[in-house]
Amino acid sequence: MDKEKKEKIESLKINLKDVGSSEVQIGLLSSKINNLSTHFKKNKNDKHSTGGLLKAVNRRKRLLEYLKRKNPESYAKILTKLNLRK
Repeated sequence: MDKEKKEKIESLKINLKDVGSSEVQIGLLSSKINNLSTHFKKNKNDKHSTGGLLKAVNRRKRLLEYLKRKNPESYAKILTKLNLRK
C-alpha cells in the first residue's frame, strides 16, 4: 500500500485491525474521486476514465446511504471529516 492510502486508513479506522469498514471505504473512494477529478482537469478528452469515476461516485453514494441508515452518528462524523457536504 502506498503512504497516502495508509494515512487515510489510519485516520478513519474504527479499531486496530480495521481496513474494510464503511468509513474507510468511503475515505478511500473519496481520495480516488479527488485524484480522478484533478486528472480530468488536465485531460479533458479522457473519455475512457469517466466510467471509473462514475463507478466510484456511485459506490461512495451507496456506502454513504448505508452508513446513514445503520449508524447516523458515524455518518455525520465522516461527512465533516472528509468535508463532503456542507
